[in-house]
Amino acid sequence: MSLGAPDDVEAFRRLVLERSGLILSADKDYLLKSRLEPIARAEGLPDVATMMRQVRIAPVGRMAQRCIDGMATHESFFFRDITPFDQLRDVILPQLWASRSQTKTLRIWSAACSSGQEPYSLAMMLREEQAKFGDWKIEILATDFSQPILERARSALYSDFEVRRGLTDQRQARWLVREGGAFRIAPEIRAMVQFRHHNLLDGMATLRKFDLIFCRNVLIYFEPAKKAQTLEGIATCLVPDGSLILGSAETVVGLTGSFQPTPGLRGVFRTRSQPLSQRAVA
Repeated sequence: MSLGAPDDVEAFRRLVLERSGLILSADKDYLLKSRLEPIARAEGLPDVATMMRQVRIAPVGRMAQRCIDGMATHESFFFRDITPFDQLRDVILPQLWASRSQTKTLRIWSAACSSGQEPYSLAMMLREEQAKFGDWKIEILATDFSQPILERARSALYSDFEVRRGLTDQRQARWLVREGGAFRIAPEIRAMVQFRHHNLLDGMATLRKFDLIFCRNVLIYFEPAKKAQTLEGIATCLVPDGSLILGSAETVVGLTGSFQPTPGLRGVFRTRSQPLSQRAVA
């Protein structure tokens, strides 16, 4: 099946880049086809080429947004790449408990949260550490640019496969409730997470300051200019002694001067204004 006229396809690539930061080079045509064909059928259109033409005519319409949402990679699972969670529990959180003992508040942002496994994993870990923070006020904001994937995250309903992909039997028993052939996140965990629509490319003016920002496995899909733009925006949302956690394949090197690696912690970065000694690992 043809993707459509070259001009229509190129216009779609530019639209996706502008609205989501995702790079769709010519070698990704197979991805375009596999993800857009179901949308074309659902829209009652004969083929992807027809849909491409209509999206070019109406780039701000509902169909265009549906196509852009469809191109995003919503790969996620509970406690993905366990290292960041271990570092959070063993090093970062103890430092925060000490430095915020007076205010007793902790704000976390899970950026590009996809179907919700990351923020729910954070909530589970924090509940498991509750004896250490007691009556603290803890807020977890989870955002994504795709409305459909946010609705799925809010539902907190996951298949048996999704649950077993990252959750131990103990966590399943403690934090999930069986509903038919699926599982729903327990109410006390759902109550800790607020979901909100937000596109990283729209800037951070509507967001508050955070102690921890998780933005993992997102920047790898962006072109360098969009990566730099996003990192600069994130820097404005991080408190002076806060931490930014990126994916294992992501870095700030060569993209921004606002962050530097935290010694001893993989994928953890702090602002340049923060002295090295303040975040060094003993």
